[in-house]
Amino acid sequence: MQKKQFIFGFILVFFLALSSGCTNSELEKKPTISIDSDSDYVTTFKDLNLGVLYDFDFKLPNADNSWVNLWVERYNDGKLDSQPLTQLSYGNSPTEMEEGHLGFGIINPNSEAPLVFLYGPGVRTQPSVIEKESKTIMASAWDYAIGNEDVELELGETTILAAYRETESNSFRTVDLQDEEAVKTMIQQNDTVLLLKIKIEEEPRK
Repeated sequence: MQKKQFIFGFILVFFLALSSGCTNSELEKKPTISIDSDSDYVTTFKDLNLGVLYDFDFKLPNADNSWVNLWVERYNDGKLDSQPLTQLSYGNSPTEMEEGHLGFGIINPNSEAPLVFLYGPGVRTQPSVIEKESKTIMASAWDYAIGNEDVELELGETTILAAYRETESNSFRTVDLQDEEAVKTMIQQNDTVLLLKIKIEEEPRK
């Protein structure tokens, strides 16, 4: 019970810190994103052994006329779930330029009922419990699909940001997550695969 209270207390503080995402008046041409694997958030997750956190530095110009869709797809035994595991949609910011942390967290991924959540600058989802198809303890691996350098995001295009996979096998192959065929093969070769995806669309404020 005390551990659960500690975890939820940490999540609350974590989200309060995220809500202070900064803004910048300098407009850029396209949205950009890069991994921030050494951020304070990631370090805290590791130090407290809470689970896995994919953290990104996200910059969104024309934020007042844009809509961000962030979601996680889950595949079990190669089959896609009918609904996203979790999703976050937001947009039409009051500022023209928005910048801050964006990402996906999995708390206690090796338990029978992990918690998952998504977040962006000033927004987030409530942590939700997911039930695993298998109760067997599996080996897991997680990878970013992009690097430390800024990657431009094209409006209307879906981009894979990261992947988490579980298998009863103890071996994992390196996968190019920007290669569509390689991703399809990875989905078929692992028991469970989670894909973090993002899509930004132009949506003028009404």
